Amino acid sequence: MLKSMTGFGQAILETPTHRITVDVKTVNNRFLDIHIKLPQELSTLEVVLKKRVQAALKRGRVDLFITVTPTTESHYEINLPMLKGYFKALQQIQMALDLEGSLDLGLLTKLPNAIQLANNPSADATTELAENITQALDQALAKLTDMRLAEGQQLAIELKSRLDKIESVIPNIENNSSQLLSVYREKLQKKIQDVLPSNIKLDEARLVQEIAYLAERSDITEEITRLKSHILQFNDLLKTGEEIGKKVDFLLQEMNREANTILSKSGDLGISKVAIDIKTEIEKIREQVQNVE
Repeated sequence: MLKSMTGFGQAILETPTHRITVDVKTVNNRFLDIHIKLPQELSTLEVVLKKRVQAALKRGRVDLFITVTPTTESHYEINLPMLKGYFKALQQIQMALDLEGSLDLGLLTKLPNAIQLANNPSADATTELAENITQALDQALAKLTDMRLAEGQQLAIELKSRLDKIESVIPNIENNSSQLLSVYREKLQKKIQDVLPSNIKLDEARLVQEIAYLAERSDITEEITRLKSHILQFNDLLKTGEEIGKKVDFLLQEMNREANTILSKSGDLGISKVAIDIKTEIEKIREQVQNVE
């Protein structure tokens, strides 16, 4: 089924030791562009999480936010050797530059590794946390997919409606096109009669030759056939569950090409008006397709 590239999914997983929150948001993008924000101590999980997102999504910008909050009391230890050395270095700077003032305790606590967990988690605990995060991510991606599918269904209805509108006006082009030969003949006869003296007889064979030449130059049968074929292919794609965004981009380019050729070949006002209406609908479809995976 058709999927939108816009969506949001959230999952919250409570464990005996942590509360894991995963938020995933997607918007339009030509390619799959993944941005992950997670706690620094879990940065080694980024590659695993990225592969999981790639397996679930094909296109769009993805912003993934993961927060992990401990639910049990944590015990910390102070890295005194490091802090003493840092403090001594600051005192030397103060004396050398003859600076006044006192050192800020807050500055010291912000130093990397100044305060650490008293007991680093075991390998088993770390593995379990990684598995829980992955589980929460899968839940968030499932909710995201549901939202993208729901919006995709609305997009499919809109696209189908516009395709039907284009298809409904093609017979108008065909009807006007079938009458072009007689129209060309009348116009050409009138022009020749207006120019030639009344005593000169019109060369009927030459007239037929000129009409045939004009008819060949303005023949839009192939363009109409291809336009119908593109609409049929588009409708078939809407029924599939595959990634169709790039395919329909190509079809829209071809549909627009056929409409432009019809517009340039035919000098008939009725055909030109319909061709312009078709181009307008194609542009509206193109805007909607920008949000299709």
